[in-house]
Amino acid sequence: MSDKDKLAAKKDQLTGKIQEGAGKLTGDSETEAKGKGKQALGKAKETFSDLKEDVAEKANELVDKFKDSHKDK
Repeated sequence: MSDKDKLAAKKDQLTGKIQEGAGKLTGDSETEAKGKGKQALGKAKETFSDLKEDVAEKANELVDKFKDSHKDK
């Protein structure tokens, strides 16, 4: 995951945690729910970014294997 993606995901998770806590503290269930949603969004961004990185890594490995197998031909 790129540093920019990591930062954005963690920011959403932290902002959501704070928002959830504020909602609990004030008894505002809507704010609490929005905070939980923001945390879920941050986690989804993190998961997607990790997946994107894994796919790119596997694609590069396949390209390298293809190049190596056709090097001597």
